[in-house]
Amino acid sequence: MQDRLFYDIADYVLNYRIEQTEAFSTARLCLLDSLGCGLLSLSYPACTKLLGPIVPGAEIPNGARIPGLSYQLDPVQAAFNIGTMIRWLDYNDTWLAAEWGHPSDNLGGILAVADYVSRQNIAKGKTPLSVCDVLTAMIKAYEIQGVIGLENSFNRVGLDHILLVRIATAAVVTPLLGGGRKQIVNALTNAWVDGGTLRCYRHSPNTGSRKSWAAGDATSRGVRLAIMSMTGEMGYPSALSAKNWGFYDVLYQGNFFVFNQTFASYVMENILFKISFPAEFHAQTAIEAALRLHESVKYRLNEIHRVEIQTQRAATRIIDKSGPLHNPADRDHCIQYMVAIGLIFGELTANHYEDKIAQDPRVDSLRKKIRVEENQQFSIDYLNPAKRSIANAIQVFFNDGTYTSKIQIEFPIGHRRRRKEGMPMLKNKLIENLKSRLTPKNQEAILGLFEDQYTLESTSVDRFMDLFAME
Repeated sequence: MQDRLFYDIADYVLNYRIEQTEAFSTARLCLLDSLGCGLLSLSYPACTKLLGPIVPGAEIPNGARIPGLSYQLDPVQAAFNIGTMIRWLDYNDTWLAAEWGHPSDNLGGILAVADYVSRQNIAKGKTPLSVCDVLTAMIKAYEIQGVIGLENSFNRVGLDHILLVRIATAAVVTPLLGGGRKQIVNALTNAWVDGGTLRCYRHSPNTGSRKSWAAGDATSRGVRLAIMSMTGEMGYPSALSAKNWGFYDVLYQGNFFVFNQTFASYVMENILFKISFPAEFHAQTAIEAALRLHESVKYRLNEIHRVEIQTQRAATRIIDKSGPLHNPADRDHCIQYMVAIGLIFGELTANHYEDKIAQDPRVDSLRKKIRVEENQQFSIDYLNPAKRSIANAIQVFFNDGTYTSKIQIEFPIGHRRRRKEGMPMLKNKLIENLKSRLTPKNQEAILGLFEDQYTLESTSVDRFMDLFAME
């Protein structure tokens, strides 16, 4: 007995030709935005303490380079480093459906393997991979993770979405290593056999920093399984459907996956950029609404009686929190905290999650006055494939009976429907992130690639990664 999904994914990875120019142009933006997010994360010691070789000094000649740092590492550990950097600040792109997640998490594995293979090829007198190979792998990894998540919810059975990062990474890096259909299937089946990670580290009372490195761990595991498959390691062709012992029976309550579309390039073309705020995506429009209300409330904070937030069901499940918030990981997944920051300060940056700001007594005072409720139409539109909105509405009521207008925003700036509006802001985000770590010369070269699809695609991966490395 064989599970068809493994072979469908392998055939897609090997044989599907991506014709859509929008998919490649969007992948270019995702690649550079994600690396910019990774560079910004290096300003935070909680992140950098986890980076580098698995043990001190364990670097290799012609290894994969780590953006913003000087390490050259094996592809498994490099994938952990790059994936962790990109995800640390919750600022990279997002996919929302029955299962949400961050497909750019797969870049940890894709870039690590592509860079390692390229440098090994050069050392042997062979041709390195190009960034076009990276973009192609990205589009397919996004599609695998996103399409599986369209109709299939893992969070409802208590599992974390990073299992899809492990799956997608294993699928797309195996051919970068030279693998064929058999090797891809073997890597994929082992990735499913790994099962799922608990979501407890994303929710009270256990919210913690693991949610910032879990994706790096998942993408590195995908790389490890791909490398093992290249040695001839066997696979498990009914890992999903095996009676009693397969994924469906053990972890998915006996249900089977549902698919209403085939793999193409839909996910990349509809990806959501986090442009304005480093915050959980279901709150992006709420924060934007809070900032619009800031001028109306900033001198009346002590007069606020209550704040009403209408949101989607997914937000009520993930980021509706009361009680103490113990760390930045807790705060950037609390809609009340993020909205309070926006109303008080008129902005929201990664620094607003640190203890210094969180200890401002106005923050918790205002949090206690915020009421969150589901708007059923918002939930319907959230799952509607023709809309994919992420709506929030906010209204502030004062002690004297007056109130602000209700600010309702359906689509965040990073949504496909607001892409034109968001692109100048996305470029400015990249500029600021590059300044945090790189030389002016390298900044200029990278910004040139932001504007030039052809030059980016034709650049070898090793040269591209050198632009992001420390001099």
